[in-house]
Amino acid sequence: MSDAPVVTYGSYLRLDTLLSCQEPRTEAHDEMLFVVIHQVYELWFKQILHEVALLQRQLESGNGAGALHTARRVAKILKTVVGQLDILETMTPRQFASFRDALGTSSGFQSAQFRELEAVLGRREFGGYETGDDEGLKAAAHRPSVFDSLLRHLAGLGYAVPERVLERDTSTAWQPDPDVQEALKAVYIDETGHGAQVCEALVDIDEGLQEWRYRHMKMVERTIGAKIGTGGSAGAAYLRATLFSPVFPDLWEVRSQA
Repeated sequence: MSDAPVVTYGSYLRLDTLLSCQEPRTEAHDEMLFVVIHQVYELWFKQILHEVALLQRQLESGNGAGALHTARRVAKILKTVVGQLDILETMTPRQFASFRDALGTSSGFQSAQFRELEAVLGRREFGGYETGDDEGLKAAAHRPSVFDSLLRHLAGLGYAVPERVLERDTSTAWQPDPDVQEALKAVYIDETGHGAQVCEALVDIDEGLQEWRYRHMKMVERTIGAKIGTGGSAGAAYLRATLFSPVFPDLWEVRSQA
């Protein structure tokens, strides 16, 4: 007989550890909701990073069908992340204020995983946050972004992506490129091809991220109004400044040229 321990639902999911991670600092009823929602966010960010790493491998290996499936999954996860704000918005300003002081200097701006996700999607500036002490973020900010991987994929399909773009310094922020947009127009001529479908799935991801930013900003506004955010951030004002900044600008710009 095998001496291996029996795998149960609880042991497989390590529920003893998982369910011991919620430690509210006050007796306020709503603090538990606040903790759980934000821990779930971090789990979803972990999963998105896991999926996006696969997406880039699929794009760069020429697996268009796999890339399409993975990109659509990421977009669905972002919809779920946005939907969780509906739950958080059931908490009134007074209920949040009942435990806000216990948050100390903590702030959502400190989420290392979300910054890493932004870097993977192409962001290279992080609102004053320095990447030097964060090895994961530093590496992500130097590697090719998802859009770089898309361009390599499209070049492999035979589209006229400029060589200078394929060989660019990926540690620098992407700037919209008219020649790339010409290549994307050619991709979109074949609307049923994998290239166009993958591009549309990346637009879904970009739109999902922008939706998250907007809903997050409105949630902060309705909870703390114009107050300074925890940790000394500018609160809703900072979040408002991040709105409507697409991570794949060329995929939006080409729509005006169709």
